[in-house]
Amino acid sequence: MILQALNEYYQRKTRLPDSDLAPPGFEHKAIPFLIVLTADGNFVSLDDTREGEGKKKIAKSYLVPQAVKRSSGVAANLLWDHSGYVFGVDDKGKPKRAHEQHLAFTETIRSRFAASMDAGIQAVLSFLEHGNFEAVFSHPLWPEIQETGANLTFRLEGDYEPVCERPAVADVLSTKDDSNPEKASLCLVSGEADVIERLHPSVKGIWGAQSSGASIVSFNLDAFSSYGKSQGGNAPVGKRAVFSYTTALNHLLAKDSRQRIQVGDASTVFWAATPGHPMEELFPGLFSEPPKDNPDLGTAAVAALLNAPKTGAGSLEDDDTRFYVLGLAPNAARIAVRFWHIKTVGELAVNIRRHFDDLRIAHAPHEPETLSLFRLLVATAMLGKSENIPPNLGGDVMRSVIEGLLYPQTLLSGAIRRIRAEQEITYPRAAIIKACINRQSGKEELKVALDENNTNTAYRLGRLFAVLERIQERANPGINATIRDRYYGAASSTPVTVFSTLLKLKNHHLAKLENKGEAINYEKLLGQIIDGVIDFPAQLALQDQGRFAIGYYHQRQAFSPNPNPPIRENDHHGT
Repeated sequence: MILQALNEYYQRKTRLPDSDLAPPGFEHKAIPFLIVLTADGNFVSLDDTREGEGKKKIAKSYLVPQAVKRSSGVAANLLWDHSGYVFGVDDKGKPKRAHEQHLAFTETIRSRFAASMDAGIQAVLSFLEHGNFEAVFSHPLWPEIQETGANLTFRLEGDYEPVCERPAVADVLSTKDDSNPEKASLCLVSGEADVIERLHPSVKGIWGAQSSGASIVSFNLDAFSSYGKSQGGNAPVGKRAVFSYTTALNHLLAKDSRQRIQVGDASTVFWAATPGHPMEELFPGLFSEPPKDNPDLGTAAVAALLNAPKTGAGSLEDDDTRFYVLGLAPNAARIAVRFWHIKTVGELAVNIRRHFDDLRIAHAPHEPETLSLFRLLVATAMLGKSENIPPNLGGDVMRSVIEGLLYPQTLLSGAIRRIRAEQEITYPRAAIIKACINRQSGKEELKVALDENNTNTAYRLGRLFAVLERIQERANPGINATIRDRYYGAASSTPVTVFSTLLKLKNHHLAKLENKGEAINYEKLLGQIIDGVIDFPAQLALQDQGRFAIGYYHQRQAFSPNPNPPIRENDHHGT
């Protein structure tokens, strides 16, 4: 299903007049240096296609013949490659192998264009066969080419584009190599007869995977094979479908792609069944961390989603266009599928709206109105570092959002664990706890802001702890450490062990307040909170520890001079 959807995406995109996907047999490749030749095959110069300064130089991308699948053997790319193949230059102490690479590079061009009289092809063959490369080796750019192992290709003097973009090359690559119907078989992706691809091209751009790419379909050991079939024969996919799905996936995963985000360890791509659908523009802002130069991107995306009916743009919740979300993670030389979701845009919009409704909670004015998925995940990670996010958590949360399911228990426990470890209830952690508990209870048990009518014991104990801390702060202005630093862990898990001590300390702190009216008001507030609390529990379960945290957070926000509960016009909850 994944390969089929990617194949369909490629076919749709290439039918558009402004498609930037490579045609069959080609790929877009950054080529830093061009070897400029005369029509007779004599060397003219080396062109540096890079722009920028220092290590930030970026090479120009060209349309080149698709790269071959390499393992340990010698396999040359057509009309482009690194200096070992193009010139037979040894940079790894293996002169014999470099010579074999150069011969393979030359023979690949000669055999593929045996009948071609194209001037560019003839110039390249003449240059390679004569083997007079001294002028190249003495060029000022040559040491950098050797040092970096950069890719090179050829350009004919007087042309603007490289030889591999000449019409003659496109004509040859568009001709099927294996047109013998006896070699054809049924392709599982397209359902049509085609020559089955033995080795699928590598997919690049997966965060954490090998820079040379990894395979999403591969069979390299006998244990993976069946019925005597070898490699790609175990999952028969035709050459045309293989090219289509790998080209589409590499396009979606490209560095400059606007259809990819990082969700935990999963490089996530997304696309709609209709090219250019508005949801493709909104999706990154809904889930990814906004760029520094546009910190309001996430808020704007959420507002666009929620306010679409008001702007006359039509409600996305009524849109039945299919939308695909694919999360991929590295697994040695292969790619693991973390998650794969297919929803209509309408179903997705409803579930995303519910997700942001569940997360809404009072916060400081300077804090963002909406929280990205990345911000939620790092809130549960040790030291707030992305590398400490549990591997599967991002995919599990994404699944909960897209499918409208309960949030994973690991998300709730992760937030509570970090609070106890750091004694800090941050806005993202409070939002996580509120969302998790409300979904599990099936109702809005925890409100956006302080709920004085909430009689849950754990919630009230959290409020009580916040008031006791506030009294201590008022009695000791500028205090460096409060009761939260010493007692929060015990108060939120085993209240009976500490609250009697804290209430005794409270009397000492109230006595230090110069404003007796303030002391009386705090006494009244404490009485209102404790009213209905029969006894201090010996132990609080995980969810009650979460309720404690929200009670504390709500009460602290209520003490703030400018609490900011996010309220929207015509607000509603649920779906």
